Amino acid sequence: MMKKISRLLGLDPFVLLLFFSIFLAWIFPKPGSSTDTVSLYSVSHYGISLIFFFYGLRLNWIKIREGLFNLKLHLVVLGATFLLFPLLVLLIMFYFHGIPTAREIMDLDRMGMVATSHLQTVGTGLWLGIFFLAALPSTVSSSVVMVNIAKGNVPGAIFDASISSLLGVFFTPLWMGIFITSETGGQGLSQVLASLTFQVLVPVLLGIALHRPFGWFSEKYDSLLKKFDQTIILLIVYTSFCHSFEEEMFSGLSMRLLILLSAGMIALFFIVYYIIDFVVYFLKFNREDRITALFCGSKKSLVHGTVMSMVILGNPKLAGILILPTMIYHALQLLIVSMIANKMRKE
Repeated sequence: MMKKISRLLGLDPFVLLLFFSIFLAWIFPKPGSSTDTVSLYSVSHYGISLIFFFYGLRLNWIKIREGLFNLKLHLVVLGATFLLFPLLVLLIMFYFHGIPTAREIMDLDRMGMVATSHLQTVGTGLWLGIFFLAALPSTVSSSVVMVNIAKGNVPGAIFDASISSLLGVFFTPLWMGIFITSETGGQGLSQVLASLTFQVLVPVLLGIALHRPFGWFSEKYDSLLKKFDQTIILLIVYTSFCHSFEEEMFSGLSMRLLILLSAGMIALFFIVYYIIDFVVYFLKFNREDRITALFCGSKKSLVHGTVMSMVILGNPKLAGILILPTMIYHALQLLIVSMIANKMRKE
């Protein structure tokens, strides 16, 4: 049924399932709001480490080394991912809203508030969510797939997307540390880095170490492992939104605000996309490198977003509102980039 609906709407089935999981969290928040030792929330935590273990197991360092020496391409992609995005969003936040104060962020963690302050809290949460999106690394699988469809530099895309994912373990918490600290409802930087190291980096490195003897397993069961990854992400999204709905975190979120948020995500994508296009034109990139820079530099990882939202925030009820912009951007980037990739392939 999901495949038929996705073909009708022209959307990826996984995107539809993401929004269906939010609908389930709204209807049935109780099953996902428990944080007991044995719960859906704890299962999603264990699943995170498995996702990144299998990610490391799938990494083929021979293919990554093929794209190692294209320094200009890597600087453009990583610069767009970890510098252009956050600085651009900071400028937009300052112009339209003003940078959230520590008091506003602390209010985000307090729940006994009147309707007006709650509405302000939702706005602050969405701004933090947009900045959180900007601080995330690039996505791996869809970037490589889209670059391949458009006939771009695939080895370069594999290298850039993979290195971006590893660097995100450090750069994303550093950027988020500007706003979210232990004093403002989050976890301290050292605690976040330690959690991400054990939950993300160690499993990835273990998977890389076992690639030679067991890499065949990841290749043989690639489609099954992809479904496992997606299931865990859906579970994280479901439990995150269950906590948020239980605490009525979205009571101040209107349809108008959602539409404006979606329009803002589209605008952000195209601003970054065309800035990168201008840079690669100035640097005289060939067609293949241009495609790789455009696709890898303008995309953001939902996997890292769901994982880091659980780690960076000490309070699980805030995770839903934090990852909402990332989910919307993820859905839109898949739709927009797939259309651009198919157009480039025909050219």
